[in-house]
Amino acid sequence: MSFLNKLGIGVGAGAGREISRPMAAASRPRSSGSGPAAAVGATRAPEMRESTRVSNGLKEFLWNLDGLGRGTLLDLGPAWQTTLSFFIERGFRVSSEDILRAWKEFLAEEEAKLRAAAANTSDELDVTPTGRATRFLETNLRYSASSFDAILLWDLLDYFEPLVAKQVVACLTDLLRPGGVVFAMFHSKKPEGFQRYRVVDSNTLQVIATPPLCPAQRVYQNREIQDLFLRYRTMKSFVGRDQLRESLFIR
Repeated sequence: MSFLNKLGIGVGAGAGREISRPMAAASRPRSSGSGPAAAVGATRAPEMRESTRVSNGLKEFLWNLDGLGRGTLLDLGPAWQTTLSFFIERGFRVSSEDILRAWKEFLAEEEAKLRAAAANTSDELDVTPTGRATRFLETNLRYSASSFDAILLWDLLDYFEPLVAKQVVACLTDLLRPGGVVFAMFHSKKPEGFQRYRVVDSNTLQVIATPPLCPAQRVYQNREIQDLFLRYRTMKSFVGRDQLRESLFIR
């Protein structure tokens, strides 16, 4: 079994494209009589589903940024135009880095390196979780210290290997200015699907169900979340009915 297969990711598994506008729902085929409807044409790929959720965490996040003026924000999800426009209109300079997609691409590169190392016994590759996390951060999140006032982390920590998640949080902490805010979400159980998020307004998120990039790795308990963000002076959480906990961390 390959390294990626152990993590639940196939080398050839492609990530589905993201969308920036609602998709029309597929119509159901009609049947005549009592017999089953016959399938017509090629099988269609499942379409992405969108919904909205009230976000008290987002509202609190924006309240903490109120009066900041021309701040800087790092969005660690896809560069959705709606989210970018929302913050740019409020005077923020926004940087966007789809860190989970970068992690998936990194794992594919690691698989290729492992195969090359196996073919050449003189090559050595540190395959420990620490070595893998270090190599990943050598080429990602490359910003100067104290670059940002705010970070949108979303639910991404649930999808990283635990040691990688720990080092990502440590890296983000260094990138955040004193008093800066991180907005994150955690699943209360392993999610059945994969979701992306866009900002609709000051207390509403659009939730977009998309093909998964990586399988969920861990469900964090409250104590474990506190340990991850030990260097932050304030933590505040909002528990939703959709098994998502929204959390704010103030450095």
